[in-house]
Amino acid sequence: MQNITAEELKARLDAGEELILVDVREPHERAEFNIGGIHVPLGQIQMMQIDELEGLEDKEVIVYCRSGNRSGQAAMSLETQGFNNVVNLAGGMLKWREIYG
Repeated sequence: MQNITAEELKARLDAGEELILVDVREPHERAEFNIGGIHVPLGQIQMMQIDELEGLEDKEVIVYCRSGNRSGQAAMSLETQGFNNVVNLAGGMLKWREIYG
């Protein structure tokens, strides 16, 4: 599993890159603040309920959560399910909001 920093991710978004973002937080966390992306809570990923991600196995998929812990678990789970290029947002939304508000 690779990691990406909030600064690296923001730079790529600002540059207009079309990124595949996956938010693995719970719905109430996502409603509070999010940076977009596909919403697939960690529990669904662990239970292999990932229809929303079908066909993305060979693409770069960036996962994020509140602090980086759940997204790290999600990344490992996705890798065992055949995803080849999963990247975890280090520090999650806490780090993002610390830097960008």
